[in-house]
Amino acid sequence: MQGMEKDFELVEEYSPSPVIGREDHQVDGEWQTVRRKNRRRQPLRILSTHENSCGTEQQDRLVADAVVMESSSGNDVEMDKRPKVTVAEAFRNINVTQFASFIADISGMYERMHDVQLMRFTDYFRTVLAKVSHSQFPWIEILKDSSVAKMVDIPLVDIPEEVYKISVDWLSSRAVDALGSFVLWLLDSIVGEFEIHQGVAKATKNAIPKTPPKCQVVIFVVLAMILRCKPDLLIILLPIIKDSEKYKGHDKIPVMVWVIAQASQGDLGVGLFLCVHFLFNMLKDESSSNMQSWDFILQVIERIVSSPKARIILLNRAVRKGERLVPPSALEFLMRTTFSGTERLQVVYPTLKEVAIAAPSGSKTLKQITQKIMLFAIKAAGEGIVALSQEAGDLCIWCLTMNQDCYKQWEDIYLENIEGSILVLKKLLDGWKAFSVKQHTLHPLKESIQRFRVKNQQAMAGCENAAYQASLRVAEKYCKMLSGKISPGQKYMRIFVLAGIAGIVVGINAAFLFKDLKSSG
Repeated sequence: MQGMEKDFELVEEYSPSPVIGREDHQVDGEWQTVRRKNRRRQPLRILSTHENSCGTEQQDRLVADAVVMESSSGNDVEMDKRPKVTVAEAFRNINVTQFASFIADISGMYERMHDVQLMRFTDYFRTVLAKVSHSQFPWIEILKDSSVAKMVDIPLVDIPEEVYKISVDWLSSRAVDALGSFVLWLLDSIVGEFEIHQGVAKATKNAIPKTPPKCQVVIFVVLAMILRCKPDLLIILLPIIKDSEKYKGHDKIPVMVWVIAQASQGDLGVGLFLCVHFLFNMLKDESSSNMQSWDFILQVIERIVSSPKARIILLNRAVRKGERLVPPSALEFLMRTTFSGTERLQVVYPTLKEVAIAAPSGSKTLKQITQKIMLFAIKAAGEGIVALSQEAGDLCIWCLTMNQDCYKQWEDIYLENIEGSILVLKKLLDGWKAFSVKQHTLHPLKESIQRFRVKNQQAMAGCENAAYQASLRVAEKYCKMLSGKISPGQKYMRIFVLAGIAGIVVGINAAFLFKDLKSSG
């Protein structure tokens, strides 16, 4: 195609550079990202006169229409005078056979140029949806004012099933690096336009801008289909998204919630991962947190957790790309938020907690989780918020049950967390029967209680703070009571062992006696 540069018309200044230097391989069903040497790509130029002659008549017509749509502002005015149709009406005009033929043609014509294929695919839908006006698809109002349950189906609710299936099957087989770059390009189109009109609205005191947003329905259609069939792309792209300011801020949350909701349609685990690892980080920043942001995020989490078989799906895949869906730091955020007044979270908290602590018994992963949880739970247990303290205390006891190393960890932080320690000691006393039967041995607890009592005596001897000294006396009282419960248990265990040994001896003697009687008889 050398020397044919003048035959090209530029449809979009698309460059997949955001993910240059990344290469993705699938290993055991999981996408793994590795580095490669940077390879600069020029802006994508398509619609060669020569290339168009190789396509079908239907393809030529569609591409020609796409070029006309992108030509000039004068033509845009003419397009505005065309009869307007709804998204559903536009989709009904698609001829499934011709669409399948178009897909086959671009796959063959640009066999190794998946980025070009994706642009041609987008051009097809751009033409199909050309007559859909902003009034028929008011996407900014939809994102800002609709519930997640409503926005998640927009705009794919009206696409014919056969067209959707052909599209996602084809998209699923495109190269991951091409899809990743294309997703960022589509997302940037939405975020950029959304930001512009948000700024206009604020500048005019929420007046409706006279100029409708340019971001077309085709962007949402193509992006939604890609995210639903390849949701893991967002995990691959997450480092880029997290590092860029253009995706952050509570004003961007409606867009990002829509994106995550689309991915969760394809994989609940990906949706939860993105909520926890991206959206939660924005909420932790008080300057960018507000009630509307919380509402959007809670809606998408509620939708994920309430999906059929969500609990089983999330527990079975609690780790993605080597990272937990709900890491201990996120569990602390959830716990503090849930039991400090956010009642809506109480519905989803049990499932999220299960996902956070899911790990094989005795595994290295479980040991790491318990030690991280123990650190923040013992602190939260002593903060005086009743509901929070009770939940944190329960987590501490779970850590002690699952990992005996947590006893040593508790000893190290005992005095600096005396109020939390008192609550845990009392919980152990109150629930002693249930706790003791779950323990393989009570020896670690016995040793820790002995060390606590030594620490109590030493601290009281040198303490001039009356309130702290009173707390130490309460802790000492509970330690003494627990020691009394542990010792009888050990005594009874020795009795059972001795009784067992005695029974064995009696049995052996009886056997010998029976043998002697039989031989003498």
